[in-house]
Amino acid sequence: MDYFLSQLQIVLPVLGVKAICVHETRAPVGEQSENASPVFRLTHAKHGIDVRAQQIDGEFTLLTGSIVAAAVRHSDNYRESTARAYASYRALQERLVADGSIRIGDGHSTVTRDIVFTSPSTAGVIVMGRSFNGRDAWVSSEGTFGQWESRGVDN
Repeated sequence: MDYFLSQLQIVLPVLGVKAICVHETRAPVGEQSENASPVFRLTHAKHGIDVRAQQIDGEFTLLTGSIVAAAVRHSDNYRESTARAYASYRALQERLVADGSIRIGDGHSTVTRDIVFTSPSTAGVIVMGRSFNGRDAWVSSEGTFGQWESRGVDN
């Protein structure tokens, strides 16, 4: 039964189902348990972006101290659906600035507390100021977030 439950804990989050949620306390970086998420990084030297994130309790979490983009991009040339999506991302970033989770700086912003996101891609929009595939962009010593999330599924 324990083996079956451990397999469900691997497969269900990959499918987006949070039916079995095992709450782990976050250990300091470098003291992670075997089953804990590695710390993922996303950097962009040209824009000074340097972000750390971790999967905590099945949720993608930006870690305090990360340096993120100052703004989510905007263009009058976007198609209507793209413009709506970026408007919602800008609204999210504005809420995070308003509640103090992100502090605006000169050309970039700093994460002042851990911020939970529903997906690595949504976190990435706030981090980079543009959309991209979060499953491929976030990397750790174990590979991409997508590779880490899918571990054990093929076994």
